[in-house]
Formats: sequence, C-alpha cells, structure tokens
Amino acid sequence: MPELIAASLPDWLPAAVRHYLNHTEEGTSFRALARREGLHASTILRQVRRYENRRDDPLMDEALAAMSRLHLRSASDPDRKDDPPMSAQTSPTATDAPVGATPELCDPQLLAREGRRILRRLAEPGAVMAIAPEMEKAAVLREFPDGRSLRTAVLDRPVAQAFILKDWIACRKAGRVSTYEITTAGRAAMKRMIDEEDRRRQGMNDAAASFGDQHRVWGEREVIDDAGPRRIRYNIAESPVSVLGRRRDRDGKPFLEPDLVEAAERLREDFELAQMGPRVAQNWDRFLTGGDRGAFQPDSGMGEGPSSARTRVSAALRDLGPGLGDVALRCCCFLEGLEVAEKRMGWAARSGKIVLRIALMRLRRHYDETYGRAGPLIG
Repeated sequence: MPELIAASLPDWLPAAVRHYLNHTEEGTSFRALARREGLHASTILRQVRRYENRRDDPLMDEALAAMSRLHLRSASDPDRKDDPPMSAQTSPTATDAPVGATPELCDPQLLAREGRRILRRLAEPGAVMAIAPEMEKAAVLREFPDGRSLRTAVLDRPVAQAFILKDWIACRKAGRVSTYEITTAGRAAMKRMIDEEDRRRQGMNDAAASFGDQHRVWGEREVIDDAGPRRIRYNIAESPVSVLGRRRDRDGKPFLEPDLVEAAERLREDFELAQMGPRVAQNWDRFLTGGDRGAFQPDSGMGEGPSSARTRVSAALRDLGPGLGDVALRCCCFLEGLEVAEKRMGWAARSGKIVLRIALMRLRRHYDETYGRAGPLIG
C-alpha cells in the first residue's frame, strides 16, 4: 500500500509532506512511519503538526487538498489499522472539492523552469506573489517606494502550490487576496537552480555564450499597437537596468530612480514590439554607429514590425546621439551586461553605469517632452 501511494505523488514532493499525507489520509501511525523511514516518532509528529497548523494558509490548504485527492484516487485498500487520522475533521477542502475533480500537477521540468523565473522576480525588493480563490493564476507584483506597483510575472496555480509545499514561499498576509513572499529556502533554491543552469550551459558549449543566449526567459504579454491589442512573446529576463535600480548609493538612495527604470523598460518594450514582424532578424547594429543613425527610415521595410514602435525607437536613439544611444540600446534592448558593454565600446572599467544613468536621464526627458509625463508604458 505505501508503494502505491508513493507512486501517485510527484517526485519533487518533500518527505515531510508525504509523512503528513500518509498519516492524515492513510491513517498510518507515527510509530509505523518512524520505523519505515528510520526516524524518531517525535520527528514525524512535529512534521505532521507543522503542516496541520499551516492549513490556515489558503494556498497551503489548497495544495494539501490536491495531494489528498491523489491519495484518495489511488488508495485501493480500505483496511486502516493504525491510529486514526490526526485531523480528519479539520481538512474540509479535500472533501469539498468537486466530485471527480483531478488535481493538476507540476512536473519537475516545469517546476525547475518556473522556479528560476519566478523566484528571481520574488527576490526583488518589494516583490510579493498575490493569489485569490477566483483567480486562475497567481501574479508577482513589485511595489515601489513611491506607491506604484508593477506586475512582473504570472504563474499557474499548480506551480504556486508546488512553491508553498516546498517552503519556497510563505504567507505574508491572508485574506480575500493572499500575498506571499520568498523564504530563505526559496532564495537558496533559486541560487542552486541558477548555478545548475550555468554549469549546464558551460557543459554544452565551452566557449562563452553570447549575451543574448544568457537571457532567454520567454513570456507573453498583451500590447496595443496600430492594429489593436495583441499578445506578443517577449524576454522577461532581468535586465542590467533592473540590477542598478536595486543598488543604493552612499546616502541610501537608489542609484537609478524609478522613473529612469521606467524609461528603460519603455524603450525595451518598443524595441521588442518593433521586431514582432515576419522578419525578426532586423539589423539593429546600424544604430551602434553614430554616423549611420540618421539614415534609418522607419518605413524602409527593415524588420517589418509595427511602424509606430520603430519610429519611437529611432526617435529616442536619435535624440540620445552617439555614445548615449549605444549604451541604451545595448543594456536596455540587447540586455548586454555593463562589463561587456564597456569592453565592446572601449570604455574604462566601472564607467558604464555612470554613462547609462546619464543616458536614461536624457531618455526620460525625451519621453516627457515628446509624449508627456503621464504617458503609460506600451504593455
């Protein structure tokens, strides 16, 4: 019987959760579990009580209920001889689920991929995950010091359930819309997954990968262009601008103010939108040489992307001029690291962040003068 139940649960499920389910759903006693797992009975007792106390958390209760339904569906032996379940009457979620409902599971590959993407967003200052019973998916929101909030990621409910079961996130505030924050275990898991991904890439190609290959974390979002609203595929990897936006100077103030980060994201969104036509391989390298920048014509056919987005990008880079436009295009659009940009452009070490800050200040002024201070982001 234990082998049948173990086979029905996902491989990534922590052992403590398996012990809890074996006791509450199968009625296996603490002593029987301890003998089987080679642990002390008090250890099993603490694990079971810990998860039982956490069922006040809506997401944890939902995740445990989903695992419980797997137990009920796979259990075929009705004989239960050991101690009665610790809380058969305190877990109504498992029995209140729709009859015949099949819980969705998060496979290990999806969990690893989403773990790298979502945990990086949750590790940002002021980031929380929000979820409600009526929401089909969970959202990662980032709160800024000025009171603004920005949605940085979206994830499926089964992935959020896997996060809470693995203790990668913890409930910050329960309510109609519950919020969650990353835990110490979540940060350690993020670092481990990123290191494993880096080692895998190095094993596939001993030569250093290009900066574009190091930032391929794709997602979708809705944008509005000349043809109306549409969903586009875009790169959600963290940009060098986001890293600088989290750094503080000697006075404790952000090195890049939120409006400068917003200007960089605005340029990046225009750049992504401008390349969504049939010909993706537009030669944006022409912008990296100041003498050829004026020869670009938005309607010349290059890229075949939305003309308004190409026009906005070309106008912004033309206003920045050589040097400032180069570093803005490389760091904001190509997601090139500052050290790589300094080396490619022949600048002194640690000078790129100063030039980038000046470029973003000039870019923010360009957007204010051209579109107004209240002009929203494209997406």
